[in-house]
Amino acid sequence: MNNRLRELRAAREWSQAQLAEVLEVSRQTVNAIETGKYDPSLPLAFRIAGVFELPIEAIFSAEEK
Repeated sequence: MNNRLRELRAAREWSQAQLAEVLEVSRQTVNAIETGKYDPSLPLAFRIAGVFELPIEAIFSAEEK
C-alpha cells in the first residue's frame, strides 16, 4: 500500500514522535507505515485521516503493479 503520510507530516513540520503521540502509537509504528513496512489497521487509518482532515483515499492507495 502506498501512502502520503511522510509528506503530510512534513507539511505540518511534525516529527514522527509528535505524530505518534497524536495517534497514540509508537514512533516506530509511524516509521513503519511511512516506509511501507506496515499497513495500518482500519481504525488507525481512520485516525490518521481524521488528524489530517482528509478522506482515507487521499492518504492511502493500493500499490500499482
